[in-house]
Amino acid sequence: MFERGEMTGLVIVAHERGNCSAYNAGWQTAMLQFPNFKHLLVIDDDETADPDWLERMCKAAETLGADIVGGPQVPVFADPSHGRWANHPVFAPPYRETGRVPALYSSGNLLVGRNVLAAMGPPFLDLRFNFMGGGDSDFLSRAAQKGFVLGWCAQARVNETVPARRVEPDWIRARSLRNGVISTLVEKKKRAGTPFGRGKVVLKSLALLAASPLRGAIRLARTGSLATGLYPVYVALGRVLAEFGYANEQYRQPEKN
Repeated sequence: MFERGEMTGLVIVAHERGNCSAYNAGWQTAMLQFPNFKHLLVIDDDETADPDWLERMCKAAETLGADIVGGPQVPVFADPSHGRWANHPVFAPPYRETGRVPALYSSGNLLVGRNVLAAMGPPFLDLRFNFMGGGDSDFLSRAAQKGFVLGWCAQARVNETVPARRVEPDWIRARSLRNGVISTLVEKKKRAGTPFGRGKVVLKSLALLAASPLRGAIRLARTGSLATGLYPVYVALGRVLAEFGYANEQYRQPEKN
């Protein structure tokens, strides 16, 4: 489409593997090639957007006075019978209503202001998360720490293709453990340089692990789903395992992801 002149734009190649490397290359290129842009929009390669997606995200940023806006990634399962997984925490969006929010976790449906990128500076995403994921969550956490306002636009949805592989028990378990690992790593960076920062992270992880059976039982009773009930257990376990160097690099082998 670019070669035929139907659309103005460009395609770039990130020469180093890893999703953080790809994001960094794209965002840095945008900063250099489009010096007057106000908002940078991000969508993943396995997603499609509603026709009004761009307009709704930009309008939400202006209406909410937000520097960064997230939106729902709605799972579209390759096998329609897997629709029951839509409410599992791995797939469900973190918010239901439009408004300002305290935290965002994913770049799969995201608006970032140029002012944020200019202040954060390259490399935007930490390459330590290249094959694990979570570089976006870490970036968003650091941006919030700097005082940038986060928002959520419930109407700006994108549809995310979910292959059958991603509802198998081992993938759900691995993703849940990984979410716990990322939670610990992001919190450690957030508390770096604060008194007893690391100790507080460890104590929080142990407390969450101790409480996870009860939290899981509550979820099981509310949803009737064993997988949903096990989620807080796996996340808490992942948080603790991170203290011993465990890292689940799900993106290292794409064919298994």
